[in-house]
Amino acid sequence: MTTAASATTFETILVERDEHVATVTLNRPKVLNALNAQLLGELRTALEQLEVDEQIRAIVITGAGDRAFAAGADIGELNAIENALEGAAKAKYGQDLTLFIEHMRTPVIMAINGFALGGGCELAMAGDIRIAGENAKFGQPEVNLGLIPGYGGSQRTTRLVGKGFAMFLCLSGDTIDAQMALQVGLVERVVARDDLLPAAVKLAKTIASKAPLAIQACKRVINEGAHLPLADALSLEALNFGTLVTTEDFREGTSAFLEKRPPNWKGK
Repeated sequence: MTTAASATTFETILVERDEHVATVTLNRPKVLNALNAQLLGELRTALEQLEVDEQIRAIVITGAGDRAFAAGADIGELNAIENALEGAAKAKYGQDLTLFIEHMRTPVIMAINGFALGGGCELAMAGDIRIAGENAKFGQPEVNLGLIPGYGGSQRTTRLVGKGFAMFLCLSGDTIDAQMALQVGLVERVVARDDLLPAAVKLAKTIASKAPLAIQACKRVINEGAHLPLADALSLEALNFGTLVTTEDFREGTSAFLEKRPPNWKGK
């Protein structure tokens, strides 16, 4: 895996490319990868660059070190907030990042090692697929600070695990382990800690090997259809299915299948 050459120099994240897969590492291990404004800004910039890179077909986000994916927002920055408008703007800034991840054409896999608390849990939930190391811990402990989740935690937990368990996480401030997160649907897989990044990258490479336009359409119809009545969601699915039938990749995929050879995707 090679570090990407970019006009942008990052201080709080690392960006690496390996063919069609990019790995972004939150890199503030001394403070458990706490999400300060600089890290959030650099992460947004990096993801914007990867989103327009036609070579990148899947992204993995993880945390540096063994202790944390991201242990939450930077408490010092939170403590410096002076009024309601500033507080709302702080929340909106984080929400905009999580919405951007959700709406990217490129699938994003979260490889969660250690603590994913508060903003770290909210960032993880914005991904398309979550793989947790067996040492992972999840929680929304904002009530311990006199706050509520601000980067989408109250809403995405409800959508992922249901109202009751969302209430448990947000009202108690308790943490849950990786196996409980798997049981309730907060993550899709749990693997040994040492296998976490290889497993995430392997999945990313599998996704990257598929037809790019079909992958983008799958992500789009699942995300958009989840909030629609079933009839409208099915219409959205049919529309995207019909559009894909007109693509070069569809002709290539069906021809490759009939000719018993690997497809050569163009993303067209």
